[in-house]
Amino acid sequence: MSFFTRRQFFGLAASLPLAHLPTRRARANTQARVVVVGGGFGGATCAKYLRLADPSLEVTLVTPQPQFITCPFSNAALIGLRPLASLTHTYQRLQERYGVRIVHAQAQGLDPITQRLILSDGTTLTYDKLVLSPGVELRWEAIEGYDAEASMVFPHAWQAGSQTLLLRRQLEAMEDGGLVVISAPETPYRCPPGPYERASLIAHYLKTHKPKSKVLLLDAKDSFTKDALFLAVWKRLYPNLLEWVPGAQGGRVTQVDTHTGIVRTEFDEYKPAVANIVAPQRAAAIARADGLDASTGWCPVHGSTFESRVHANIHIIGDAAIANPMPKSAFSANNQAKVCAAAIVALLQGEPVARPALMNTCYSLVAPDYGISISAVYAVENGTIQVVPGSSGTSPLDAPETTRALEAAYARSWYANITADTFK
Repeated sequence: MSFFTRRQFFGLAASLPLAHLPTRRARANTQARVVVVGGGFGGATCAKYLRLADPSLEVTLVTPQPQFITCPFSNAALIGLRPLASLTHTYQRLQERYGVRIVHAQAQGLDPITQRLILSDGTTLTYDKLVLSPGVELRWEAIEGYDAEASMVFPHAWQAGSQTLLLRRQLEAMEDGGLVVISAPETPYRCPPGPYERASLIAHYLKTHKPKSKVLLLDAKDSFTKDALFLAVWKRLYPNLLEWVPGAQGGRVTQVDTHTGIVRTEFDEYKPAVANIVAPQRAAAIARADGLDASTGWCPVHGSTFESRVHANIHIIGDAAIANPMPKSAFSANNQAKVCAAAIVALLQGEPVARPALMNTCYSLVAPDYGISISAVYAVENGTIQVVPGSSGTSPLDAPETTRALEAAYARSWYANITADTFK
């Protein structure tokens, strides 16, 4: 498959429903109840496609906030390339157009035996099928001294919103010549290329507005997604401005002290003007309830249905699921949601579950009009997700400037398509 054909394919895929999605109604005398937890790219998409596939289903979407701010393109908002409002989406269309019932509450517990979900407002919801797509939570204290209070000094900005704006204000207030430290955690975590896109765009901001400053990217790993592409572009665009320190050379952050402003690694300590600490992560608490994570921090699932390998009738999609080799990305969550919706409808109707096709692409901006990407197609063999041979690849290392500009445009089109597919 050629580079441009693959780009075009993935650009369209986010906005199109899967061809194998069932469309027949369930038996009229059995109105099955499906509860979906999490209003992001996984949960909102799944709720919508469940109703599209079977309008007789009673679908309830449980999400704490009345709106969702996307992590994709939040790095662009971080340096002022677009307003945070442009990344903010509501659930009005899901309710009015598709008949999804919206409940704004926090899912606090569940009983897989009686099939009940317990909410923060005291409500208990019963379900025939439960879909969990709550995303991730930061592992506070995985780095010594780093907790929720410390994040108000050294923001993580890994959940878009107030933290994004806090980090932006700190960058704007920093004097020219200041040091910006970014920490990247060990895998797995949400959006593998995210810290490297962030470092790139912050470097662009500093190059444009504060050229005497520097970005130091401290990494717990010795390699990362699209590393050859990122390193080549950094050398070209940000020489002497952006430095990557891998784990083997002392890149793993072990301790922070917000009182003294110190960030420590295994070998060194730094006193940055701005510190962005992306802490290690795990599945959000509700996805780990009743042993759904099998004590690993992440939830094992069957690849064809995304049903939990621990409890029946509970399906887990998006960042919380173990869906390797699919990364924890918005594109993955959106695709998994459609496969999960199709599987649930088939199971409720007593029909065979179709063999799914899955896909992912991750675009990264290294400058406002300079993009790179990675993509793959996946098949499921014996319940295990596998890369389709020959389907994976990254942007060409030697691509011309015109291709990089096109990839940046593709990234913006992808975002418009996937948000429309999820929320409209």
